[in-house]
Amino acid sequence: MLIPMLAAIVAITPLAIDMYLPAMSVLALGFDTDVTTVQQSLSIYLAGYALGMLVFGPLADKIGRRPLVIFGLLGFTLISLLISLSTSIEQFLVLRFAQALIGAAATVVVPGYIKEIYGQNTAKGMSYVSLIMMLAPLLAPTLGSLIMEVGDWHMIFLSQSCYAITLLALILFKLKMPSDKDLGGRSQKSFLGGYYTVFARSGVKLNLSSGVLTSFAFFCYLTASPFIYMEVFKLDKSLFAILFSTNVGALMLANIVNSKVVTQFGSKRMLHVATFFGILSATGLLAVNVFELSYHFTVAMLIPLMGSLGIMSVNADAIVLMKFQKETGTATAVIGTLRFGFGAVAGPLLAYFYDGSAVPFSALMLGAVVLVGVCQFFQSTLPKSPQLD
Repeated sequence: MLIPMLAAIVAITPLAIDMYLPAMSVLALGFDTDVTTVQQSLSIYLAGYALGMLVFGPLADKIGRRPLVIFGLLGFTLISLLISLSTSIEQFLVLRFAQALIGAAATVVVPGYIKEIYGQNTAKGMSYVSLIMMLAPLLAPTLGSLIMEVGDWHMIFLSQSCYAITLLALILFKLKMPSDKDLGGRSQKSFLGGYYTVFARSGVKLNLSSGVLTSFAFFCYLTASPFIYMEVFKLDKSLFAILFSTNVGALMLANIVNSKVVTQFGSKRMLHVATFFGILSATGLLAVNVFELSYHFTVAMLIPLMGSLGIMSVNADAIVLMKFQKETGTATAVIGTLRFGFGAVAGPLLAYFYDGSAVPFSALMLGAVVLVGVCQFFQSTLPKSPQLD
């Protein structure tokens, strides 16, 4: 049960992000505000999550992972309940920030647990967790729509509260790892000292940048896809849901492939190969939109691109995590903070460059993937460094 349980912890984030998307217009109407204001709650959530990872990552290294999992799930449960009782847009936005901030305490420890279980095969373990976790964004919008059919938006956040408290009960009885009792294996570095260790470690910066750029490309898709499919290509909501699910399916398939072959070829090679195919797919995506071809070509380019991003993401993170023994929480915090921080920038950048077509969206994704290639090129010129200290 351990891997599905860890994946379920991480899944609170995509559930919190995607589950309420079908209710945005209803929320705007209920709070007597415009949809764009409600949409800002997504960026607010990402900012809160990034800050939460920044705060709780070093704490996980010092006090252990289990207390933070319990604290994060309990806090997420209570705040989700409060969100369901919100009566104004101001309350809603503040509580969404708090929901992300506290929820990060639970999710920031998961990569450390995976590394403890899989050791040198951490990328394989992260692929398994990512594979299971991908079910959350695949199912979340549909679950949100079903809830809206039988109730209202309040029930969406009430269901998130029930999910977290159920998971907490399971964690209390089933999540018991050796590191939770090993006081000697915890970091003695200060808050800032832990971050200095992460950034000063050889071979981290360029691989960390690769993961961040990959995440930025993914958030460009997540932010822009509803608008691109439904406004630019004039597709209905049902077809959008199918196409969105198809791209999530590509991510899941990529993680299955990675979990099967990464132990044979290694994370570095998998990252390089995925980046090559990612650049090809992103170039094709830009080309089909520059020439204003039908949405079928955009879909055809996005499927391999999303699959490439999935492989790039887990392997870039695994390479970074394998360089640390006691500071995995801090390293995860750095990864998460930068990933979601840059993810929050995707929306404003897309809005700034918007010209009524899918070209800016395609260009931003291509630019991000090309920069990953640049980072990996310079990384390959550096001398090899030890995996663990």
